Amino acid sequence: MAATRRLPVDPIAEAKRQWIEHGWDTAAAGMTAVTSIIRAQQLMFTRIDAALKPFGLSFARYEMLRLLGFTREGRMPMASAIARLQVHPTSVTNTVDRLARDGLVSREPHPTDGRAAMLVLTEAGRALVERATIALNTEVFEQPGLAEEDTTELVRIIARLRKDAGDFADPRPQPEPF
Repeated sequence: MAATRRLPVDPIAEAKRQWIEHGWDTAAAGMTAVTSIIRAQQLMFTRIDAALKPFGLSFARYEMLRLLGFTREGRMPMASAIARLQVHPTSVTNTVDRLARDGLVSREPHPTDGRAAMLVLTEAGRALVERATIALNTEVFEQPGLAEEDTTELVRIIARLRKDAGDFADPRPQPEPF
């Protein structure tokens, strides 16, 4: 991976200055937040891609394998995978097609719904996702580039943004045990 040249000025701060100078003061902070998040995503994906490249996986392929690997039996309905990954069904279908082509997952008929398919993690898929997870943990997740307190606060802030956007709801209270 080629090292990037450090810029002499933060382009997002410069963009904010330009926004204000052009009279868009009320939008400057929001533009700065949005572009900062997008740039941070680009930086994180560069690290993720580098960690997954030796395994021949994109992050989408990794997520699908990891999702299946978290299930008790390494299987789940396609509709559940689509809902949990929060991406368009066509994207999930394309990802599953590539994983199936590579022998990492298979499709089986759903046991009770003839219209649905079950996604099943193969042994090769399980072995690959376990090795890839070790690499991601070591190379990215254990050292995300922020102090632990900052990481915790960032996750809280983004969770509020996601919740307010309708991404998820608070879980219902569980009944008290007898």
